[in-house]
Amino acid sequence: MKLLEDILVIDFSQFLSGPSASLRLADMGAEVIKVERPGTGDICRELYVSDVMIEGESTIFHAINRNKKSYTADLKNPDDLFKIKQLIAKADVVMHNFRPGVMERIGLDYESVKEINPGIIYAEVTGYGSEGEWKDLPGQDLLLQSASGLTWLSNNNNENPTPMGVAVVDILAGTHVAQGILAALYRKIEHGEGALIQVSMFESILDFQFEVLTCYYNDGRQLPVRGAVNSAHAYIAAPYGLYKTKDSYIALAMTNIPTLAELLQCEPLKQFSNSDDWYCKRDEIKKTLAEHLKTEPIAKWLGILEKADIWCAPVLNYDDLVKEEGYRLLEMELKVKTSNGVTVTTTRCPIRVDGELLLSEKGAPMLGEHNEEIEKQFGINNKVENTSR
Repeated sequence: MKLLEDILVIDFSQFLSGPSASLRLADMGAEVIKVERPGTGDICRELYVSDVMIEGESTIFHAINRNKKSYTADLKNPDDLFKIKQLIAKADVVMHNFRPGVMERIGLDYESVKEINPGIIYAEVTGYGSEGEWKDLPGQDLLLQSASGLTWLSNNNNENPTPMGVAVVDILAGTHVAQGILAALYRKIEHGEGALIQVSMFESILDFQFEVLTCYYNDGRQLPVRGAVNSAHAYIAAPYGLYKTKDSYIALAMTNIPTLAELLQCEPLKQFSNSDDWYCKRDEIKKTLAEHLKTEPIAKWLGILEKADIWCAPVLNYDDLVKEEGYRLLEMELKVKTSNGVTVTTTRCPIRVDGELLLSEKGAPMLGEHNEEIEKQFGINNKVENTSR
């Protein structure tokens, strides 16, 4: 039996944050019905990050909407809204990531939906929450990375603020929404109560920085200072960072500097025997280490350091990664098929249950592909009943 078998999720969300949450619920066995606008659908269908397209749509859409059903409905059309309300009446979870006020205007806010289905778990993702002067700002990943202070943690101190090269805010917010929904489902089973789950992308990315923000809060509000060279963390001492070798790059985590000096036979590094200097003089230490590591290929350094149980790793690109046995053993690549028979390779759910992978071969749906099936399955009436006399 699948973990969330018989759980019905009605998902109005678009882009990445909400859909990443419903993807995880679908991976766990929930039936996810993706409600989309007729004609255009989820804007993510057109959100290209490269020139790679699948069936004329973006790879992102296919990656994050696999294993779902698509139902098209114009929420401003009374007949379509009537159908949607019938679906909601049978649902366990309703979720969206519209800006504050949008669902209220449609008549599908939490209080309205609770009248239709008192035990509903209603989850919403916003950019900056539902109150305050920022509530109507666009909840876009790069903007939130920038507004949250995150971009001042990467790169060297003399370089520009640098964002992460993935939609980290979207995916974290989706993770938090999924966590909230799962906890609420447990409470519903135990006590029969629904819940309103609210996550803002801004709070998610602040929580992501709990480590450095806690330092800031408790250090006289001193701003984090990136290292001048080979910086990888504003608060961690040398040698923490990435270093160029003769033929590649190597990552070094926390370790004892004299031990490292001895293993690498780096005489200039031996002068830094006082552990207090490893942070205060981290730039000087890293410069010394960087010059030394350039002299030999990465294989030599890894052979020495790994044998001594020093925390280190090669810096791999995707081409390097997929050739590694450690990667292949994980079986992270998942092949799914669209209803047109097109095979799409993406990543699988990273969770294992009782040693088993959570797999499904269903690809992302075509726009409105499941309207007829869903209406038949749930006995949806097509017209608003005329109650006028």
